[in-house]
Amino acid sequence: MRLTRCQAALAAAITLNLLVLFYVSWLHHQPRSSRTRGSRRGSASGPRVTILVREFEAFDNAVPELVDSFLQQEPTQPVVVVADTLPYPPLALPRIPNVRLGLLQPALDRPAAASRPETYVATEYVALVPDGARAEAPGQLERMVEMLRAGGARLVAAPVASANPARCLALNISLREWTARYGPAPSAPRCDALDGDAVVLLRARDLFNLSAPLARPVGTGLFLQTALRGWTVQMLDLPFSAARQPPLATAHARWKAEREGRARRAALLRALGIRLVSWEGGRLEWFGCNKETPRCFGTVVGDTPAYLYEERWTPPCCLRALRETARYVVGVLEAAGVRYWLEGGSLLGAARHGDIIPWDYDVDLGIYLEDVGNCEQLRGAEAGSVVDERGFVWEKAVEGDFFRVQYSESNHLHVDLWPFYPRNGVMTKDTWLDHRQDVEFPEHFLQPLVPLPFAGFVAQAPNNYRRFLELKFGPGVIENPEYPNPALLSLGGSS
Repeated sequence: MRLTRCQAALAAAITLNLLVLFYVSWLHHQPRSSRTRGSRRGSASGPRVTILVREFEAFDNAVPELVDSFLQQEPTQPVVVVADTLPYPPLALPRIPNVRLGLLQPALDRPAAASRPETYVATEYVALVPDGARAEAPGQLERMVEMLRAGGARLVAAPVASANPARCLALNISLREWTARYGPAPSAPRCDALDGDAVVLLRARDLFNLSAPLARPVGTGLFLQTALRGWTVQMLDLPFSAARQPPLATAHARWKAEREGRARRAALLRALGIRLVSWEGGRLEWFGCNKETPRCFGTVVGDTPAYLYEERWTPPCCLRALRETARYVVGVLEAAGVRYWLEGGSLLGAARHGDIIPWDYDVDLGIYLEDVGNCEQLRGAEAGSVVDERGFVWEKAVEGDFFRVQYSESNHLHVDLWPFYPRNGVMTKDTWLDHRQDVEFPEHFLQPLVPLPFAGFVAQAPNNYRRFLELKFGPGVIENPEYPNPALLSLGGSS
């Protein structure tokens, strides 16, 4: 059967109408976020910033007031409240499409994307807003965007007029030394970090390229990561108001928030590999091992501790424990009349910079075998492990005929005591390990012993210690530092 021209035109018109109807129906059923993603990002008419509310306590907060204040300025303002798990008591958030609750903890009944905060952000910029802040002046976020776009800093911040307003800080991070050092910012209002309450704005791509973009406490985690990358933050004179009904108004709520905040901060710093925080004025905070915990690293294989493979040196808490143990052991030996001297890498550290080598993991002392009986702790260790009144553990080492003093029963950082005895003018011993420096040497290096600064005190050392060290390690050893086992790992790079 042949179609006439009129019939063909009618069929084409019906088909076109069906296609248009199908497209309109499909578009209507798409999620709002996917329909507006393209128009939001970089749009001149819609908001260019997503509000991220992460720093709040579920048990006492002013998040609903915070969210409402931004919506009063711009009803279509995207807001994402981020929590690890569903807040309880529930947050009284408006049930509108541009206000979302994002939960970071994975759940069996949710897709993987639901636990990624970037899933909820479709704008070019994000503003991290702390609990207790309130938007009252129109256009603050847009002015912050323009200041960021003007260049210079990768982040801009506006203080919150709270009881803890933000201040500028300098921040220097040494991953190799596991240390963060805070101080006054030399070029404020441009700084490395902030301490206190502030609204911080940056590009979404910058935030979500960080390894822990929304780890709590947000300020601690954010600025550790940005300062390490060399990013700076510009403090702006665009203050945000404080909440009319501030959170944590009761003493109990503040106590609870401070306790949980300290625990979160300690966990975050440990996770990011920071063991020591130094503040202006010399105040120190330690986040590593102590006398009641195991040391920060496990069994050492091939004289090369695991942290060297991570391009780090001995954690500062471990160095502190080694210094304390060395000072204590030397005090006991001196009081008992046991002749001792710095040996091996410990002598090398003393000669090089008056301290333990920054990547060393124990302290070595030589002692005269004939003096062992003078020391009560060493006599006791001959029969078995002895825990003294200070909690240090004295014992015979399982590897051979020498003594070991551990920092505690839990923490096995230690000082090794190597008993030597003279034979025909040469100092020798009964246990030899496969170390290049483990060799006999003339007794005249010990006659007399000489004082040498080491690890915060003055220890005894062989006379002419440079020649002594070159006998053991080779020429130029003081001036040419190297890792303990260069065949496995060299200071200049992997071998």
